[in-house]
Amino acid sequence: MFINTKEKIINYFNSGIKKKLLIGVENEKFLFSNKSNKRASYTEVKKVLSLLKSKFNWKPIKEKNNLIGLNHRGKSISLEPGNQIELAGDKLKSIHEVCFEGNLFQNQLNDVCEKVGLESIAIGYDPYTKLSKAPNNPKARYKVMTKEMPKGGKLSLNMMYQTAGTQINLDYLSENDFIKKFKLAASLTPLSIGIFANSPVKEKKLTRYLSYRSKVWQSTSRGGLPKIFLENLDFEKYADFILNKPLLFINKGKKVIAGKGKTFQDYMMGNIRDIKNQKPKKKDLEVHLSTIFTELRLKKYIEIRSLDACEWDCHCAGPAFFTGLIYSSLEESLDIIKKWKTNDILNAYIEAPKKGLKTEINNKPIRYWGNVFLKLSKKGLIKRNIINKKKMNETIFLSSIENILKENKTKAESTIERIKN
Repeated sequence: MFINTKEKIINYFNSGIKKKLLIGVENEKFLFSNKSNKRASYTEVKKVLSLLKSKFNWKPIKEKNNLIGLNHRGKSISLEPGNQIELAGDKLKSIHEVCFEGNLFQNQLNDVCEKVGLESIAIGYDPYTKLSKAPNNPKARYKVMTKEMPKGGKLSLNMMYQTAGTQINLDYLSENDFIKKFKLAASLTPLSIGIFANSPVKEKKLTRYLSYRSKVWQSTSRGGLPKIFLENLDFEKYADFILNKPLLFINKGKKVIAGKGKTFQDYMMGNIRDIKNQKPKKKDLEVHLSTIFTELRLKKYIEIRSLDACEWDCHCAGPAFFTGLIYSSLEESLDIIKKWKTNDILNAYIEAPKKGLKTEINNKPIRYWGNVFLKLSKKGLIKRNIINKKKMNETIFLSSIENILKENKTKAESTIERIKN
């Protein structure tokens, strides 16, 4: 079926409406040599993927005979442009399941990396490697992106090759439910940047930022936090938003070609000569949606993308925090943010990568708001009452955030202290 009207895009979003709310998490990690600070080459990463395939029954994903990823029972492993390895988890019922899934993969990854002489590090920005020395891989789309992305944002290549994050995917029950959840997630973007700041180092030197990753994403083509995201954004308004976005690339058979400034509206109307004026299909719409690099975005679920990658002690905290708020404390959370001014949120968004917990919204620091929403998240997770075999509910995964707020110290600030001492 061709996507030849805006209504078909709206229908695509409507098809994402769920009866049951699930949770999906995507985590990125860097791979380094365990004898040096050198990032893993594609040759080394291929060995990691091959070992995962042979030892743990992952199935190969190939492009032109190049091994570029794996999949297994609803999960997939993919390579980012600089060979960051990403686990895109299955859609699961609870944070218990999400964390079990992530821990199982980490154990598998540790096992095979040891055999290849590598180790994984979950941090928001590569602290060692110069951009010019970052590795790459043969995925065709990345070659086009490397050429095109810098045209729209001066740090776009740093984003592609030097950053790693955690993405949280949450469902909506109706269009009205989506409007509320998207607005809340967008408004809390400064909090997720400030609380999860974990990238203060660039090229072995401290930056002026606690989350240099977030600073980079703010200077990335097709990125940022659009003002419209803080309004009551419905499916039609989001469709208008993506229709007017230029195409980053177009899949033409086995080739990937640059969008050359053409928008999805042009594509939908059959106005692109390079592909003989053909119109997009659903998979082309999905590609376009995945090449918009805003802090959150819509597919058939909401993607929250503003968290630095972090190690195991906070690995599940972000998904738990947002699940408690968005799935079980939505109305109470919305009551709080309705008092916030849009310009305050946008200013906090710009300042959060540098100021962290000291960033202010409505004349109060993020540390204050973090405690407010932490209580609501905990209340929401208690209400969900999903317990594990030890009779513990999902609030156990909030301990990392509790410690950060109690000590008034982000992981980035702990790193800075270690470096200075």
